[in-house]
Amino acid sequence: MLKAVVKTIALLLILFVMLYVGLYNRQEIDFNFPVAGTTVKDPIRASAALIYFGIFAVGLLAGTILTVGGTKEVRSGGEGKKSGSKNK
Repeated sequence: MLKAVVKTIALLLILFVMLYVGLYNRQEIDFNFPVAGTTVKDPIRASAALIYFGIFAVGLLAGTILTVGGTKEVRSGGEGKKSGSKNK
């Protein structure tokens, strides 16, 4: 339970930073990402807060997919037995 509370507080802190960035970065900027290849000639022109939010959202979704989608539960034949327990 404590782990869930810590994760929730961390997410709220990140969301607060995003809100703070959105309040004070209203001007439009040119976003260049040459690795992708699509913004080399025509950079994306949008508000700094919107670009920041988009990058955060992509990172959060990728992290969620890697965390949740990458685990598979493998069960062995010894179900119900706990290590270190003694049978009476």
